[in-house]
Amino acid sequence: MCQRLKDKVAIVTGSGSGIGRAIAVRYGVEGAKVVVADIDAAKAKAVAAEIVAAGGTAIAVPTDVSKADAVDALFATTVSTYGTVDILVNNAGLVNTERHFLEGDEAWWDGIIAVNLRSVWLCSSRAAQIMARKGGGAIINVSSGGATKAHRGNAAYDAAKGGIEAVSRAMALDLGPYGIRTNILVPGSIDSAGMSEEARKYRADTVPMGRVGEPDDLAGPAVFLASDDAKYVNGQATVADGGMLAQQRSPQVDIFPHSKYPKLS
Repeated sequence: MCQRLKDKVAIVTGSGSGIGRAIAVRYGVEGAKVVVADIDAAKAKAVAAEIVAAGGTAIAVPTDVSKADAVDALFATTVSTYGTVDILVNNAGLVNTERHFLEGDEAWWDGIIAVNLRSVWLCSSRAAQIMARKGGGAIINVSSGGATKAHRGNAAYDAAKGGIEAVSRAMALDLGPYGIRTNILVPGSIDSAGMSEEARKYRADTVPMGRVGEPDDLAGPAVFLASDDAKYVNGQATVADGGMLAQQRSPQVDIFPHSKYPKLS
């Protein structure tokens, strides 16, 4: 690795597992001082310990990112420990949110919006105050294909992800003059919790690259967006989905499905 984030202080929310963990671990390898923020204290501590064991620097801060007082405590701990914040990755979010629109209620809607969207505002507003005063920083907001294409049974989730992309563009305009870059990272179908082989194969049929994604597939793009290699990239969405959003229709209904592809020896 190139130590592209050497001595940068990075907060990664929802980094006790899945995509957040992969990003946090990679940031540690790249030289960042990583703050592992997760609602599950045990998972956060385990990831921080993993980073330290690999020769990196990290602390765990249990955090409910939907609560203002918890976010205040996260940033207070980060600043008291490392002195500043250079990178914020807003990755935390609820993912098992399926409910048909006709069966949705206020508690379902409000809960998803609070964790998936309000948290982005809470964390970003606090990070921006620190970054603006020191003249720069990078904020990466993790979105979803659901921001631009709908999932069935996920109206609240998709609304939150659409909101994330809208506020990211607004942040890019408002914060850019202070040297703060705001960008969006868009995962596709990622096996972040251990799919069965049957599920992996079924989902892979819909991905042009022929496989589901792994959490590590998001780590590289997250390093790029946080690094000086992306110093003039602002307000953009980086999609890592194996080509899912590029296709008009899934192979199951396409006039030229995978079954017609040539078999090469």
